[in-house]
Amino acid sequence: MRYTLLTLGLIIVLLVALACERRSNGGNKGSSDTGAIIVGYYGDLSGRTSNFGQSTKNGALMAVDEINKAGGIGGRPIQLLVEDDQGRPEQAATVVTKFINQDKVHALLGEVASGNTLAAAPKAQAARIPMITPSSTADSVTQVGDYIFRVCYTDTFQGEAMARFAANTLKARRAAILLDFNSPYSRGLAKVFTDNFTRLGGEIVSEQSYTQGDRDYKGQLTSIRPAGADVIFVPGYYGEVGVIAKQAKELGIDKPLLGTDGWDAPQLFELGGAALNGSYMSNHYSVDDPAPAIQKFVADYKAYYRGAAPDALAALGYDAMNVLADAIRRAGTTDGPRLRDAIAHTTNFAGVTRDHYQRRTQRHQAHRRAPAGKRQVHLPGDHSAFS
Repeated sequence: MRYTLLTLGLIIVLLVALACERRSNGGNKGSSDTGAIIVGYYGDLSGRTSNFGQSTKNGALMAVDEINKAGGIGGRPIQLLVEDDQGRPEQAATVVTKFINQDKVHALLGEVASGNTLAAAPKAQAARIPMITPSSTADSVTQVGDYIFRVCYTDTFQGEAMARFAANTLKARRAAILLDFNSPYSRGLAKVFTDNFTRLGGEIVSEQSYTQGDRDYKGQLTSIRPAGADVIFVPGYYGEVGVIAKQAKELGIDKPLLGTDGWDAPQLFELGGAALNGSYMSNHYSVDDPAPAIQKFVADYKAYYRGAAPDALAALGYDAMNVLADAIRRAGTTDGPRLRDAIAHTTNFAGVTRDHYQRRTQRHQAHRRAPAGKRQVHLPGDHSAFS
């Protein structure tokens, strides 16, 4: 069976976000300029969002292998330590504390889910250990402090893009929202979508909520059904969204579901199947992007992981590791404050998720993805860098 999911590619120039304050000491020094460069990666490897953690880890590991095979950084190999936070905020804080106090890491990569990153980031900030999140999009993540960075777009960016797409492309005038109440990611996106959709003349006719891990959404969907929504915005994670799509179809709801990068996982289609036909999502990159740099990454990843295609989380993990490596080269040290400054001065980094498209037309560029049959639609809108 072939399923159709329309993906809105919001592919941007990588620019790490930063705060302005700078400090003159701190970080795990030890033998900071000799021996292995120790980087701690933490993510969900066994919980409800484990596909996110595994994909990001795979991208980061491939980058580390490439760097080490090329001689490391100044002759120093990178040692990537991996910890499973099980997708729980309190565990994310615990493993980051271990990385800092026990493993004496020079830098951190993680997490994916914004709520988990927000729980761990204060630990890194207090210890003055630079941390790069590959894909935590909540705006508040980098506001924790000047040692916290990201290589992805923010929820303000993708929430506005989805609102514009709903209003201007789909011509929707009435929207419903179904959000994960306990998720900063989901709540933030819902607010941005609402603000922008109403600014464009639209109306939010129903807002319902659930909690991650729920499996029955028929009550919320039954409340949404008579509201007359043209679209339903579901800013959640793949494990819930697939079930929501199937239950919406069972209730006779045939309006498009709109989502964001949290949908990106093979399990989405295992759970939702044909019920996802005609739905839309935003994402950081497309595996079908013909840009040579992206196609080289896709080919290399498939060779490295025996034919597995890299999703956006893998691409962002790969980029985050390479942004960090580039900063260490420029800093000439793994000393915390100097490495922080080097990361902060990263601009126009040519990563996989950088926008390689030329704006040759104002029409949406669409093509069919093989073999899964998921059509990718790339918006020709503003892809400028942001922090």
